[in-house]
Amino acid sequence: MIHALLSSRATAQRLALVVLLAALTGCASVKMPAPAPSAANAEKLRATKLVPAQVGSFKLAAGKPAEMDTTLGGLRGSSLSPAGGSFAGQLRDEIAAELTAAGLLDSKSKIVIEGQLTDSMVDAGMSTGKGRLAAKIQIKREGKTVFDKEVIAESTWESSFVGAIALPAAINQYGALYKTLVGKLFDDADFKRALASQ
Repeated sequence: MIHALLSSRATAQRLALVVLLAALTGCASVKMPAPAPSAANAEKLRATKLVPAQVGSFKLAAGKPAEMDTTLGGLRGSSLSPAGGSFAGQLRDEIAAELTAAGLLDSKSKIVIEGQLTDSMVDAGMSTGKGRLAAKIQIKREGKTVFDKEVIAESTWESSFVGAIALPAAINQYGALYKTLVGKLFDDADFKRALASQ
């Protein structure tokens, strides 16, 4: 658990360094690191008596622009792309990583967690930065939907006119939204009921 937390911090530091160097030399194109479990979310799962589940399809919600799932603007000409080519897939892998760390991922489970990405944005503003990540999450037990809810994570922070300061901050804040959203999902009482043993 401590190793996972330290690994997550080290990854964020490496990502920030890449963005800083790129910002100093011009426009940057940065790829997000593969998701790693967090100690806080793993503890949330372990503290609740849940049954193992599998993680199914995660895709862009219907009616949303295709680029929402593959690129992220709002970074002053720089860009951030998901580790596996899809932000919906990034969220799926984030949930899977947390379930795996808590011993709750089972590819043969009759309980399936699925999702649709409904929003993904960041704005490295000159004075205030903001980011938003949202997804509609469904849980199915033997084909029957037992959970269907949109989960939203938002953040605002003090930004800077200087790109070398604003861009790493914006990218780190956006990346943190994934853990925030997953944490809110795990805290949801209906989510816990959907994965409770029967």
